[in-house]
Amino acid sequence: MKAISIIGFPKSGKTTVCEIITSGLCNRGYTVGSIKDIQSDFVFDYNPTSNKQKLEDAQQVTIRSLSETDILYQSMLPVNLILKHYDQDFVILEDIVECNAPRIITAISEQDILELTDNLVIAVSGIFANQHDGEINGLPIFNALEHSDSLVDFVIENAFEPLPNFDAECCSACGYSCREMAELIAHHKALHSDCILSNQRVELLINDKPIKMVPFVQNILRNAVMGVVSELQGYAKNSNIKVRFKL
Repeated sequence: MKAISIIGFPKSGKTTVCEIITSGLCNRGYTVGSIKDIQSDFVFDYNPTSNKQKLEDAQQVTIRSLSETDILYQSMLPVNLILKHYDQDFVILEDIVECNAPRIITAISEQDILELTDNLVIAVSGIFANQHDGEINGLPIFNALEHSDSLVDFVIENAFEPLPNFDAECCSACGYSCREMAELIAHHKALHSDCILSNQRVELLINDKPIKMVPFVQNILRNAVMGVVSELQGYAKNSNIKVRFKL
């Protein structure tokens, strides 16, 4: 699953750009998910006519109708946790900056671009791009209304699976923090496979879903298992070992 974030100030064209990218990807046969950050205390009034207090006391609520299913959490979840619910080819993030994924700025003015640009930003679109072309500060400009195919091509080429937000003291086995590695990947100065988590020496699956572990956690799990297994009859060096738990 690849992701890209569209960020910008209000009325800069974020939603339009998100819709154009989503539509373009779907027209090419990709599956697409989206996450929008409202950045307010918005609360969905999901059951105004029944026992609402009982629902509010629950940590998670699911509402199912004939046309849709809504799963509501009673807290603000980290984006990396939200993304675990997605299995689409692409996820478009609107106004989300906490994710280690590439970003496209939607802007009205050059000042907007200067304020929002960081090392994860890879392009500019939105209202500003409707009156400009070429590049600005080394970033390509995409008029989403007139050159939607080029913008979608760019997203397909540059979006990547978000890196986690592990503490640098916990990992950094590649020599960089997760954020720094994501910045290098965004500007094609590193490959996603350069992230040490892309090559797990110890694999852990929960309900058939792989769980990424930093190297020292892998070593703890490996050493704990090997400490037991190596004492068992039938063990030989370089054996193929599998352990399954049924809880």
